[in-house]
Amino acid sequence: MRRSEVLAEESVVCLQKALNHLREIWELIGVPEEQRLQRTEVVREHIKDLLDMMIEEEESLKERLLKSINFCRKELDTLCRELSLVSFEEKEESTILQIEKDLRTQVEVMLKKKKERMQELKLLQEQDQDLCEILCTKPYSIDRASVPSLQELDQFRQHLQALAETKASRQEEFINTKKQIILCMEELDHAPDTSFERDVVCEDEDAFCLSVENIAALQTLLRQLEMRKAQNEAVCEGLRSRIRELWDRLQIPPEEREALATFMTGSKAKIRKALQLEVDRLEELKIQNMKKVIEAIRVELAVYWEKCFYSQEQRQAFAPYFDGDYTETLLQLHDSELVELKHYYEAHKELFEGVQKWEDSWKLFLEFERKASDPSRFTNRGGNLLKEEKQRAKLQKTLPKLEEELKARIELWEQEHSKAFVVNGQKFMEYVMEQWELHRLEKEKAKQERQLKKTQQTETEMLYGSTPRTPSKRRVLGPNTPGKVRKLNSTTVSSATPNSTIRSVFGGTVYHSPVSRPPPAGGKPSKTPSRLGQRTVPLGRQGHDKENIELSGSILTARTFKGFQI
Repeated sequence: MRRSEVLAEESVVCLQKALNHLREIWELIGVPEEQRLQRTEVVREHIKDLLDMMIEEEESLKERLLKSINFCRKELDTLCRELSLVSFEEKEESTILQIEKDLRTQVEVMLKKKKERMQELKLLQEQDQDLCEILCTKPYSIDRASVPSLQELDQFRQHLQALAETKASRQEEFINTKKQIILCMEELDHAPDTSFERDVVCEDEDAFCLSVENIAALQTLLRQLEMRKAQNEAVCEGLRSRIRELWDRLQIPPEEREALATFMTGSKAKIRKALQLEVDRLEELKIQNMKKVIEAIRVELAVYWEKCFYSQEQRQAFAPYFDGDYTETLLQLHDSELVELKHYYEAHKELFEGVQKWEDSWKLFLEFERKASDPSRFTNRGGNLLKEEKQRAKLQKTLPKLEEELKARIELWEQEHSKAFVVNGQKFMEYVMEQWELHRLEKEKAKQERQLKKTQQTETEMLYGSTPRTPSKRRVLGPNTPGKVRKLNSTTVSSATPNSTIRSVFGGTVYHSPVSRPPPAGGKPSKTPSRLGQRTVPLGRQGHDKENIELSGSILTARTFKGFQI
């Protein structure tokens, strides 16, 4: 059973339920029987009117579909005849709606095909007209009123393709021949004196008629002109070749070459004479400037060696660079080497520029590192210290990124070329690691030197004390005042100086010397005897005491600089 039939039965059941529900409501309300009959009649009439209206609309739709089917069938038959196509066959056992849809769709397709064919025919005819005017031929014969078949259009296209190929071939031949004719006339100082020559030389290329007769006449004119210039051309061409060769070898600037540009074409007597004079001048100049030319090339070679990061061994591999016999053979060797080196640089320019960028960043980084260890940088005039620290921090971040990027690109390059990419005779990453290692060693060396100097200074002060005060500046020590700085053997010891040598030795605690304590009230201050007034120690005891003091100083130093021993 179809779903529509099931739905219809459900509609009947639904209607029956609705009527039963209405009767139940009427029963509860207590509607009299007569009013029930009236209300039931109203329901029936309402449902009947609704169904009648729906049936009428569906009948109208069916009529419209049938009319559309008849119209589409007639239109489709006409189009099939015009397009030379087989009539459309309808599907059997199809509904009216499906038949109408199929026919209408087919008519639209046929109308579109007809329109496309007529448009293509018009376009092909326009192309045919243009080609016939240029090639001086008759237009293609075809009925313009009827719709062309696919076969007729295909034949028309093939005809136009043949005409287009003919036009292109003749146009190319005409342009090449015209150029040769113009060159011959210029070299021979020959002005066009016939109407045909004027048409060839003076008129627009697109306006020239590319007929078979005109193309043959062009060839005849060219042969005549070539015969007139053949005798002088061979001699002049040989002179020009020699001049160009000497220009390149002597690196003659473009300004001097342009001075002879007017004589580099043609084969007249005055041109031949001027060319011969130039050859003689260049031959003499070559002998005089052989050394200068080779040295100029060597300067350029050195520049490209730097750009390509050649090592000393790679540079010395080109032995002619160090040859002092300036001959033409040596010049040719230098020219070949320079051309090859330029090609090598251009082929890997991006890699070399990346390496150069790393080199510049590395030098700048080392400069900032050097400035960071310079005590004078704390003057910080104009905020330079802050700027340098920012740039230094930025370089510390960008350098590893740049190295990783170059590493990936170089690995890809090495896979493609199956050889190592070297910088100054080393693989790039080995070169980079070597630079970092040298930098680390330099920093470690500087650090050890500072620690050694500081240790030696501390031991010296412990043995001999700081530089004594002069007698004129010595004063009586009074009672200790809290918070004031105390002088010990001319060395400042204060809680505000954490970098003090004496404080670092004794762990940051200041010990007051017993010889410097103030006297009792009313008493005279005791004077600390100077080093010159101290008791002389016997010679045998001096070494022993000194040894004990040095041992104590070593123990103190080892405790104080734990973790920084050299």
